[in-house]
Amino acid sequence: MDITFIDADKLEATWAYLTQFAVKQGLNMLAAIAILLVGWWLSTRARNAVLRLFDGPHVDATLRPMLGSATQWVVRVVTVVLVLSQFGVQTASIIAMLGAAGLAIGLALQGTLQNIAAGIMLVLLRPYRVGQYIDAQGVAGTVRETGLFMTELTTFDGVCLRVPNSKIWGSAITNYSENPTRRLDIEVTVPFGTDVQSALDALRGMLASEKRVLPEPGAEAMAVNFTNEGVTLNVRCWTTNDDYWNVRFAFYERIKDVLQSEGIRIAVPVQEMRIRQPGDHGALTGRREERAVS
Repeated sequence: MDITFIDADKLEATWAYLTQFAVKQGLNMLAAIAILLVGWWLSTRARNAVLRLFDGPHVDATLRPMLGSATQWVVRVVTVVLVLSQFGVQTASIIAMLGAAGLAIGLALQGTLQNIAAGIMLVLLRPYRVGQYIDAQGVAGTVRETGLFMTELTTFDGVCLRVPNSKIWGSAITNYSENPTRRLDIEVTVPFGTDVQSALDALRGMLASEKRVLPEPGAEAMAVNFTNEGVTLNVRCWTTNDDYWNVRFAFYERIKDVLQSEGIRIAVPVQEMRIRQPGDHGALTGRREERAVS
């Protein structure tokens, strides 16, 4: 019977190697965790520092969130590289790996990269700024923030709306807040037979009495069209952006009273049906006529 003896020296050397390896890897693991935590914490601090640095009138508020987000992600990428280096991964290998991963991610997330590119273009070209009211083909609201991926809007009824940057960049953008003044147009129809000149004079008097109407370009009231209901009159003036809606609502409240004070009524379409009675030999007829509202 053969008895195999274990070399005590080899066993001790193996145990020492395993112990040393475990301690080393454990220390590397602790260091990696510490670097990761510190790096993530520093990324947030760096983002806040950038936001504070560019917090002022000399930097557009639309640009600040994007600079903060870019700084935060740069710090996080550096943190990941340092964590991997703790396990013996070479920097060149990390860069090559990041390049390959970036290519794969770019192919898989083309839409996301489009949002990033669109966000950069929106910040550089600035078709709108934070606080302005825009409409991008049905997507309308006040701009709160333009991020790397999405633009955050607040709708007129106070709802938060987040829209991908590529959707806004790829559409026609109507900026209602860019210009300091806006033209206001309100149309009203009076029945045929109305003294149109008297109606226009009454509307011009209303325009002249409104202090929020700008003197230049001059306000005007004019006849612009003939319809089945009567003559269409247009009230046109210019106001500041801040006064636009208040003036518009005020005119809607006053136009009827101003015309009525001159004995003029507003025409509305009325559909009248005549029903054939027993014994009638005519066909069922209907006609459309205009009537006026008091």
